[in-house]
Amino acid sequence: MRYHKILPFIWAKSRFMRFKILVLVVIAGLAGCGKDTQKTSSTEPAKVVNVPAFNADSAYYFVQKQVDFGPRIPNTPAHKNAGDFLIAQFKTYGAAVKVQEFTATTFDGKKVNLRNIIASFDPEKKKRILLAAHWDTRPFSDKDKEKPNSTFDGANDGASGAGVLLEVARNIRQQATDAGIDIILFDGEDWGEKHGSEQPPLPENLKAWWCLGSQYWSTHKHIPNYSAYYGILLDMVGGKNSRFAFEAYSLEYAPSIVDKVWKTAARLGYSNTFVNVKDGNILDDHVFVNLNAKIPMIDIVSYDESGSFGDFHHTQKDNMSVISKETLNAVGQTLLQVIYYE
Repeated sequence: MRYHKILPFIWAKSRFMRFKILVLVVIAGLAGCGKDTQKTSSTEPAKVVNVPAFNADSAYYFVQKQVDFGPRIPNTPAHKNAGDFLIAQFKTYGAAVKVQEFTATTFDGKKVNLRNIIASFDPEKKKRILLAAHWDTRPFSDKDKEKPNSTFDGANDGASGAGVLLEVARNIRQQATDAGIDIILFDGEDWGEKHGSEQPPLPENLKAWWCLGSQYWSTHKHIPNYSAYYGILLDMVGGKNSRFAFEAYSLEYAPSIVDKVWKTAARLGYSNTFVNVKDGNILDDHVFVNLNAKIPMIDIVSYDESGSFGDFHHTQKDNMSVISKETLNAVGQTLLQVIYYE
């Protein structure tokens, strides 16, 4: 995952508008005559939805299950086996699953076989909400002072977002949403240039060495002309004491969705996790969904006050010991509340 940078190309702005409509219905009636005459009035109640409870134990299990396969590095058995598990799990929950296979070249000249995994619920519904995360693991712990070239588990950076979305899918299986939900697990997100090194020249078909899966999907959609009302990306959403601030590209492209999600989190009591602080631009999968696919997408990504993704980011420390059920629950319950009220 991506360092804090401004991309070297011009952004096309899009704006999402949200309107709040208050409808007052007055019902008046006269019944009978004389003393039996009565007048009644009522106000239509606000929409009330029975939102399912997010199961943090289940989400934690899904994170652990991915980690148990080993680092999900492209071109490895662990990557293939984990991908097969994710596909099968979505199918178990009744999703229509499409697998988008493609080959990409990494910054260090490797040819990698990648799979974007797309799970759709109620594909006949016209109003679509797009949820996304990445499921691959970075091939080296380049921020680790002792083992910068070794592999690592990627429990938070990769497995946590996919784990939350699997639990969301399980809930949708049990209770449908009014809007159709599409879940995309992007591959090849984390094989960017090493920490502290310069970016090698980019080929014409790429705008960054990071986010290979979202760059591919956003220009080769799984359904021609696919669009969604908006999107929400999850990245590193399971770490202990995580802090989710307003990411700058999210505010640029989908400010009303940022507002919706953070206010929902506050109402649920998660304002210490979803904080009202603005951070800088973060290069992540949502950038290319916004730029190429023209879908307003926000990023829920952990970024601390010191200006880093945590001391376990891209190190050997990123294992199950850093995963917090409380953080998973805050993100997952907020996400369920948002999509079930669409």
